[in-house]
Amino acid sequence: MKDCKIFVEGVADKCFVEQLVAYMFGAPLVAGSVINTDGYTNLMAQDAYTNQMRRTTDDGGVNLVIFDADDDFEERRKAILEWGQRKGVEFELFLFPNNEGRGALEDLLEKIINPENSEVMDCWERYEDTIKDIRLPWRKGEPLTIPAKKTKIYAYLEVLLGDSKAEKKKIKEANRDYTNRNHWDLNAPSLARLAVFLKDNLQ
Repeated sequence: MKDCKIFVEGVADKCFVEQLVAYMFGAPLVAGSVINTDGYTNLMAQDAYTNQMRRTTDDGGVNLVIFDADDDFEERRKAILEWGQRKGVEFELFLFPNNEGRGALEDLLEKIINPENSEVMDCWERYEDTIKDIRLPWRKGEPLTIPAKKTKIYAYLEVLLGDSKAEKKKIKEANRDYTNRNHWDLNAPSLARLAVFLKDNLQ
């Protein structure tokens, strides 16, 4: 595996990417290889990240940026690539969930749950549908807010894990075990594009 620096947006992304790479290549990344930028705007605002990219390139390594596409894939891709050109840094870019459409890490995670647990997500979908139809008088016709996708993933793990403090800690983004086959499928077809991206750039 090549020397690399992988820039991600948050704690959840860092945990997921580290575990996925270790699973795919049979060995963990060198400590410090995955860098949490704490958000899309921070990558472009802080010189520390551009300096790190330049050092990695100078040392013969590869830089990867793995961020969320969010609401507009093309706009996010264009903004990051143009930033890279302005700064004169080299990197390869992948946008969650599939490097071709809108979405985020949580959209990808939802697609790689263990298929045996699909009823849990089906239940959540029914919950969301019910929430959409509720109108509370004091809200004057305003619909209720659908919980964030992060909440859905949190709830998915919460119902699968125990209720002790130790089990509750496993729900947190930094402590999740994506290699737990009872919860996740790291061979899911929805991971194919990301797997190819990682293999092409790290092998």
